[in-house]
Amino acid sequence: MQDDEKSHDRNAPASPARRRLLLGAGVGAIAAAGATMMPQDASALSNESVTNAPESDTTAQRHSFYGLHQPGIVTPRPAAGMVASFDVLARDREQLEQLLRTLTERIAFLMHGGKAPELDPKFPPPDSGILGPEIVPDNLTVTAALGSSLFDDRFGLKPMKPKHLTRMQGFPNDALEKDLCHGDLVLQFCSNTPDTNIHALRDIVKNTPGLMLLRWKQEGSVPVQPPDKAKESARNFLGFRDGSANPDPADETLMNRIVWVQPDSDEPAWAAQGSYQVVRIIRNFVERWDRTPLQEQETIFGRRKASGAPFDGRTETDVPDYAADPEGKVTPLDAHIRLANRRDAEAQKHLILRRPFNYSNGISKSGQLEMGLLFIAFQADLEKGFITVQNRLNGEPLEEYIKPVGGGFFFALPGVKDEQDFLGRTLLEASGPQNARKA
Repeated sequence: MQDDEKSHDRNAPASPARRRLLLGAGVGAIAAAGATMMPQDASALSNESVTNAPESDTTAQRHSFYGLHQPGIVTPRPAAGMVASFDVLARDREQLEQLLRTLTERIAFLMHGGKAPELDPKFPPPDSGILGPEIVPDNLTVTAALGSSLFDDRFGLKPMKPKHLTRMQGFPNDALEKDLCHGDLVLQFCSNTPDTNIHALRDIVKNTPGLMLLRWKQEGSVPVQPPDKAKESARNFLGFRDGSANPDPADETLMNRIVWVQPDSDEPAWAAQGSYQVVRIIRNFVERWDRTPLQEQETIFGRRKASGAPFDGRTETDVPDYAADPEGKVTPLDAHIRLANRRDAEAQKHLILRRPFNYSNGISKSGQLEMGLLFIAFQADLEKGFITVQNRLNGEPLEEYIKPVGGGFFFALPGVKDEQDFLGRTLLEASGPQNARKA
């Protein structure tokens, strides 16, 4: 608050004495002072800037599309996210393969960036143009996952369905809306800016006519932090840090255990190096929350709101000692962090990798803010991961302030190994006599 107050004081009208001092200094001194201030003082910028594009030095950031795993899972999370779910309209396996190859081609181009193609102006333009003629990568990742509904009789995929992939069922506190749930195929877009995600979505929709139809989408974001704060977990719309106990995505051994399906698992062989994805659109009743005493808010979560530290710690990364608090006198037994992760050997079997975003969708018909959490999590075993953790959370005090309304369970495909490969190739090759054309 002190820094804000100083900034406010600098911009406040000068006192009469101050004005006389400035006038006495002469016009030249005032001009020199103004020239010195302009780079730091946004209010002194020319009126021309109100329609100029904002500056950024991150538009050239790029991730590789190719690899053992898809990007956008353990990749560092940027500021803007979006999940778009589709119904697949392909009529046969040949069209399904066409869809997957087209997705591969478009995602590879969008993530790399480049000049938008040009056609005869008598035809519709091949690109929406919202990023201009030069498409910048802007840290974009696009991650493709399949819903259980795709593993039906349409394409002969039923025998190849991942072992734990099911249609998401409602938990006790859910109020799932049909139009916001499930889908044959889901795409997760992550980039530095929302416009980059929208551009990528529109490109894919334009290039897959008749092959898939958009079912629902949800955009989200996380607050950007200055460098000295960037190592802290981002805050959700309840004001608490979200993901404090997330496993380290840079730990390859840990990710192989928690996130990636392994070749020697009980999953179908084609699914190796893929991951189960959970998407949950969780509305927050922020008006009610904002009228709740701070002490009660912290008790519900089991952490200090300002620092993110557990009650028996000083920093966000401190690990709570539940063994020394068996009766919950320090951290209540029904606190969110204690139910979600008991911090014992058994809990290690149920870890998940969270990748959430905040969302804001305007206002409800009752005049309340429609905002909350676009919860996204990845795990190698859906049953041991999210489903087990969520069952532990059923009935927690936090439920008074949240209401899951949409989402679904999906399986993120293995990565595309090189330019001759395509998304879902291992699945199509493994799923019966109508094998896909080999890459």
